[in-house]
Amino acid sequence: MTYSEVYAAWKADPEAFWMDAAQSIDWAEAPSKACFADAEPAGEWFADGMVNTCWNAVDRHVEAGRGDQIAIQHESPITHATKGITYAELQKRVASLAGALRMRGVEKGDRVIIYMPMIPEALEAMLACARLGAVHSVVFGGFAAHELAVRINDCTPKAIIAASCGLEPNRVVHYKPLLDDAIDQADHKPEFCVIFQREQEVAKLIEGRDFSWHGFQYGVKPADCVPVEGNHPAYILYTSGTTGQPKGVVRHTAGHLVALNWSMKNIYNIEAGDRFWAASDVGWVVGHSYICYGPLIAGATTVVFEGKPVGTPHPGVFWRIIQNNRIKSFFTAPTALRAIRREDPDGEWIRRYAKHDLQAIFLAGERADPATIEWAEKHFGVPVIDHWWQTETGWAIAANPLGIELLPVKPGSPSVPMPGYDVQVLDEGGSPLPAGELGAIAIKLPLPPGTLPTLWNAEDRFKKSYLTTFPGYYETGDAGMIDEDGYLYIMARTDDVINVAGHRLSTGAMEEVLANHPDVAECAVIGAADALKGQVPLGFLCLSAGVTREHAEIVKECVAMVRDQIGPVAAFKQAVVVDRLPKTRSGKILRATMVKIADGDSFKMPATIDDPAILDEIATALKTIGFAPEPQDA
Repeated sequence: MTYSEVYAAWKADPEAFWMDAAQSIDWAEAPSKACFADAEPAGEWFADGMVNTCWNAVDRHVEAGRGDQIAIQHESPITHATKGITYAELQKRVASLAGALRMRGVEKGDRVIIYMPMIPEALEAMLACARLGAVHSVVFGGFAAHELAVRINDCTPKAIIAASCGLEPNRVVHYKPLLDDAIDQADHKPEFCVIFQREQEVAKLIEGRDFSWHGFQYGVKPADCVPVEGNHPAYILYTSGTTGQPKGVVRHTAGHLVALNWSMKNIYNIEAGDRFWAASDVGWVVGHSYICYGPLIAGATTVVFEGKPVGTPHPGVFWRIIQNNRIKSFFTAPTALRAIRREDPDGEWIRRYAKHDLQAIFLAGERADPATIEWAEKHFGVPVIDHWWQTETGWAIAANPLGIELLPVKPGSPSVPMPGYDVQVLDEGGSPLPAGELGAIAIKLPLPPGTLPTLWNAEDRFKKSYLTTFPGYYETGDAGMIDEDGYLYIMARTDDVINVAGHRLSTGAMEEVLANHPDVAECAVIGAADALKGQVPLGFLCLSAGVTREHAEIVKECVAMVRDQIGPVAAFKQAVVVDRLPKTRSGKILRATMVKIADGDSFKMPATIDDPAILDEIATALKTIGFAPEPQDA
């Protein structure tokens, strides 16, 4: 079947489509139907089925005779370690940890926070919770104590599983003192903590509360899988909220299984025995969906990578791992490719390694500019596929479905909506806009399986955040358009559509132009307050390695390019060259914070920021062009 036929089949009979997809999952009790549309607040999927995630991700592959296949391949260029864990080994390790947790009182419905770096034990902890029906909440390893304390108070975990430390290229991140501080700050106290001691740092354990990973499991009886209802929460994943209070995205068990299993074959063209790598972190949604659960549910080999795209030790580390593990589909963030491109603009490191089985590179997490896509296509000779989704949705809203058919790639577009997503572009009144017009992107309810059914202990906030602006729709918070071929274009967050003298303009469109300048490796555009025009666009340019030209000349050329390709209406007249852009640890550029600095507004330091010192550099750069009057940290 073609993509059009598959999408039409879903639209004609969503119930039959998803019940058919559910046949690929092992059920303890099959569901009576797919969609429970009347379930508050926004519907549920396969709610009356009984199923276990760990069984589907681990045990069934062992039962099928593939226990000797590598399930998890750990690659740590920081420690120079490489290690494979088979499905049979994974089953024993996960059952042992689950048995130890059960012995200490962890049962179905209990919450467990996981605070770990990129090591196989992080996945084992997630799967052990799923095995028992416990609800895990992974917090990015090394997150500040206050932020961890906020999450402890919100989900009230019975236990916390952590590592003694994490590793950065030039330093050890001390997890245990952060964990102790967070527990001291939190009103809720976990009953116990399990600490995986790494050889780079052995943490001090608090007697009576803390247990070492191996000692905790000594002599315990392995736990079997506990079937849970289809609408039982599998996990809570916190995403930053506009109020500064994190939002706990809930993922129900059955819809999660069905959607991820469908996506692995149809989007990424990955089946049992294939090798898949998502270069992300278990603290983010990509790590949940496509490092841990998706590949393992499909019976593939997944890579757990502890390192950076550059500097551990060089900008060829990604390609070395792709070569050595014969990766079939590779998933990373555009910001990672931009970092590599900046260090290796001519692709010299890429040519050092064989690509073997690589069929495609998938990008998500930040808008993929056409210049980066074209650079990667030129050097890899495989399709470079942008696709778009959110923490809330858990899997792709729009993609190029490689496992169904490779559609023509349109640089700047994540291609077309996936089955389950009726994507509309709406005006401010909620009416659909014609092709080519910029508006708010919304998804007609019900959302498909695998997406969030609500927020943890915050149903009213869920409705207000996502369902109120456009009744009958899920509000994505993104702005863009759909072209005459049905391709979607994500141009900016809704907040990043700026109003210049009455003209609604996309900062993403301007970034697309700037990224095409031969000396620009990465860029960002924000809208700053202006007394005359309301807002004016400001550009930030990071230059490629080795560029020695005068910065003023490069800025002048960039201004001319925007004027030529978007027009004088954009009023794009100012840009500054900076060494780096402020980003979250997952690679998203912190444009909203940059706007507050430019406007002189107070702001709260983003909890997810990679390096707070960058904000001072941005403020200094803005002052050279007359902005950032009095930046403050509220």
